[in-house]
Amino acid sequence: MSTQTTDSSLFDAVVVGAGPAGIATALALAHVGAKVALAGPPPPMVATARPETRTAALLTSSVDFLKRLGVWEPLLPHAAPLTAIRIVDSSRSLLRSPEIMFEARELGLEAFGYNIANSALSEVLYARAQDAVAHLAPQAIERVTTGTSEAVLTLAEGTHLVTRLVAGADGRNSPCRKAANIETRIQRYDQSAIASSFRHTISHGGVSTELHREGGSVTCVPTPDPLTSSLVLVGSTAEVDALMTMDERDFAAHLQERFGETLGVLSDVGPRAAFPVAGLTAKRLASNRTALIGEAAHVMAPIGAQGLNLGLRDAAALADCVTDALVQGRDPGEPYILAQYEQARQLDVLSRTIGIDLLDRSLLTNVLPIQLARGAVIAGLNRLAPLKRLVMQAGLAPPVSLPRLMRPLETAPA
Repeated sequence: MSTQTTDSSLFDAVVVGAGPAGIATALALAHVGAKVALAGPPPPMVATARPETRTAALLTSSVDFLKRLGVWEPLLPHAAPLTAIRIVDSSRSLLRSPEIMFEARELGLEAFGYNIANSALSEVLYARAQDAVAHLAPQAIERVTTGTSEAVLTLAEGTHLVTRLVAGADGRNSPCRKAANIETRIQRYDQSAIASSFRHTISHGGVSTELHREGGSVTCVPTPDPLTSSLVLVGSTAEVDALMTMDERDFAAHLQERFGETLGVLSDVGPRAAFPVAGLTAKRLASNRTALIGEAAHVMAPIGAQGLNLGLRDAAALADCVTDALVQGRDPGEPYILAQYEQARQLDVLSRTIGIDLLDRSLLTNVLPIQLARGAVIAGLNRLAPLKRLVMQAGLAPPVSLPRLMRPLETAPA
């Protein structure tokens, strides 16, 4: 397969952005028979001896999706099962919530999902794309021009890709979104997050621990090494700035104070990466021959493992819409098909972005009634097993039917 750009071929879809959501979108569209190009610099192929700074907790529907795309087997050696989620109120409030543990076995599952290093996920997806996607254009897109019958994407070297549909998976500053004249809503929190990893002397046992405290949350997520966890620490911008100046020993001591003896002695902190926490929602999910995917459409605080899972549901839903268009002999970039995609994704995106926003803001408030309400809800979940199961099921699945490629293999259509 050639990776040289072309001016002559008309694609059913060009996916812009070679992050996990973008590559998965290209694979999904190719899987349903569309003629697809994937445009954007490929992910770096870097093998490291320790966990990648950024990881993704993939829920069961995302795992089923990756199985459909033929990439789950090579990902298994990099995947750590998430058997339980432990939530602890570590605030200094007088009305602290009780601790709660959500266990996958309560839903008859072996795991809620799997935690995988972003680098491993991108590398395996891109390797599959080299075989499955019709055309790879490993250059940045400089311009997107949409018309009534097609869109033209100009690459950095001056050549073009012509397509009926643009799938913009090009991140929170998406040029595709701007070219389609789609506006956004932005939520600001005056927060930043640190992604890292650390070693510990007690096995994580497949349990992800979330410490909810004033200003944000601290979450450790299992890796394939039972004595290593990935870390996401959310705090005020000033706090994160101060933590980033600490040396490894002082930062490990700070984490030890947070986690206590839950994981034993903490050490060997990995490289730290800091990034701002902000919310962004596109006012339209599709317009002008463009469908938005992943962070081009929605960005949320790193709480509850929703971000990439939401982007993968975008990818699978777009594959459904393109499938229907091809079967009906329709243009996959026409307004009717774009409206179908937007309708399919609106409720899921809205419910997740609002839910994460409310949860994050609840951690920032000192208002006693809100703290009391949070405590009452968690206490109720601990006492009422059926309600607790409903909450777990809601966290795993969207409030609408799963896209066809995300349904379990034994129930999904061939």
